[in-house]
Amino acid sequence: MSHQKEAEKFQFLVKLAFEKGAADAKIIPANKVVVEDRVVLKCKIGCSNYGKTLACPPYTPSAEEFRKIVSEYSYAIFMKFRSNATADAETLKNLSAAEGDTLVPKEVKEKAAKFWADWKADKKKMLQSVVDLEKAAMKEGYSLAVSFVSGTCQLCDKCNTQTRICAHPELARWSEDAIGVNVRKTAAKAGIKFAWPIDKSPESFALLLID
Repeated sequence: MSHQKEAEKFQFLVKLAFEKGAADAKIIPANKVVVEDRVVLKCKIGCSNYGKTLACPPYTPSAEEFRKIVSEYSYAIFMKFRSNATADAETLKNLSAAEGDTLVPKEVKEKAAKFWADWKADKKKMLQSVVDLEKAAMKEGYSLAVSFVSGTCQLCDKCNTQTRICAHPELARWSEDAIGVNVRKTAAKAGIKFAWPIDKSPESFALLLID
């Protein structure tokens, strides 16, 4: 059976992804998921969330370990979700510096804070949608289906990193970036447009491994 015909059995998940709010969703062979050590390096160097959640390094598998995991799957569903968060050009330019830079005007700080809050709320919705897809796949007999989302975990204000016991194991999922997924390259292989830097509204991506 060809890859195309084999993948057709997962179309019910693509349909459900759109129903759950995805802007795009594609089935791809699992070997098209691009996993690179340098993506995890970027998590370790320069990311303010490094070590703050169990969904991020150093608490997640290495890129090498995740490459082995991906090799045990035949297919993946790669998804894009578009946030309702919006910001003007001036706010977008100051997003990273807005909180701590005293030179950024108060009005811009307020707009940036609203942008981050709106995007966080949409990321939580995306996470729920992706976990729902995972459960739908399991219900159809694909018991090893597992999902991942882009960005740091948004569920708790403070993660239980000291005990390493997640407060929401039924919902929390590892960050794609944290385990080495090159989201831009994987999107290209899936035929999904990846826009960066942010233009008005941000996009988030998700992955569902299935076999």
